Amino acid sequence: MDMNFGMRDENRKLLDRVAVMIRDEIMPLEEEYQGEVGKGDRWQYTDRQTEILETLKAKAKGQGLWNFWLTDSDRGFGLSTVEYAYFAEEMGRTPMAAEVFNCSAPDTGNMEVFERYGSETLKDEWLGKMLEGEIRSAYLMTEPDVASSDATNIAMSCVRDGDEYVLNGEKWWASGAGDPRCAVYIVMVKTGGDELPKHKRQSMIVVPAGLPGIEILRPMQVYGHDDAPHGHMHMRFTDVRVPAGNLLLGEGRGFEIAQGRLGPGRIHHCMRAVGQAESALEQMCKRSLSREAFGKKLAQLGANYDIIAECRMEIEMARLLCLKAAWYMDRGDARAAAPWISQIKVVAPRVALKVIDEAVQMFGGQGISQDTPLANAWTHVRTLRLADGPDAVHRRQVARNELRKYTQEKV
Repeated sequence: MDMNFGMRDENRKLLDRVAVMIRDEIMPLEEEYQGEVGKGDRWQYTDRQTEILETLKAKAKGQGLWNFWLTDSDRGFGLSTVEYAYFAEEMGRTPMAAEVFNCSAPDTGNMEVFERYGSETLKDEWLGKMLEGEIRSAYLMTEPDVASSDATNIAMSCVRDGDEYVLNGEKWWASGAGDPRCAVYIVMVKTGGDELPKHKRQSMIVVPAGLPGIEILRPMQVYGHDDAPHGHMHMRFTDVRVPAGNLLLGEGRGFEIAQGRLGPGRIHHCMRAVGQAESALEQMCKRSLSREAFGKKLAQLGANYDIIAECRMEIEMARLLCLKAAWYMDRGDARAAAPWISQIKVVAPRVALKVIDEAVQMFGGQGISQDTPLANAWTHVRTLRLADGPDAVHRRQVARNELRKYTQEKV
């Protein structure tokens, strides 16, 4: 097979413009933006945060640097998944960049769901506002009382009652549900009984935020941080009534939608992790050349040459594996792409964590403090080893695919 991991010239120029904006305009404001959290209500954006973010978004949109993630739509740039992967990597270098270009999770995945599976009514109500960056959204799948790594366990009750569905149950790790701009949820629910095949029992439904019966119980903390004002919320639904037309595609098609949503999203996450690793390596190298101990530059002490070299090589390997997964995705065969996506979903966070951790070591005590972005980066990437499926589940998929080559039996 002839694999092409390159970019067309016009898209390379587009990427260069994105990189310049990230370096020159977004990154210099990141520290001030993050420093505003907690000034007043943690779950509201301060006036200064809003000013910074909306000014940057308006500039990006005005220059046409917007919605790059739309890889298979006439609404987008016509990027392939391979090409968008480079954009995701660049945006991964700093936390605010993805939103500036309207390429944030979970919104990109949710917009893909509306684009691919939503009725015209749902598109009219939600998709246009999301494409313009006017509202945010959340994706509610994981539940506190079941092992959600096996999505057939998803148990939130969704029962038809005339022209409505009635929802009861709890969700947690609903990323973005704490954001005051979050206006809509896409929710994985159980509509079928145990007599149905296990992959036909779940469905997805669109739920407007703020309906009667929706309760935010608490923000979940990630290593002691609540990630305000975005948040990862624990929520309870009590007799929440939703129009029947909000069910996507029909009952029992939740897994079909989930695979369409999660495949590209996992690649995006992984390439952003590669971007975080690149940023950490850059910080590590600059630190190693700017500080001295025992009469030498830090770079010349201990095994630091080897550490820097290993980090560079592992980043390159992770990037190539991610691009290969993206290439398979572009071929339009989700089944063929799946084991490659599982591989990179394990590898990219692992590599990024190693590089970030080595950068922390190079900075010493400052590396674990608020004076560098490394501690927050490590926390975010560590979470990625669980988001969109834990490592063990993805390794299981890779192993099953490998063993299938040598047996006719189900493994």
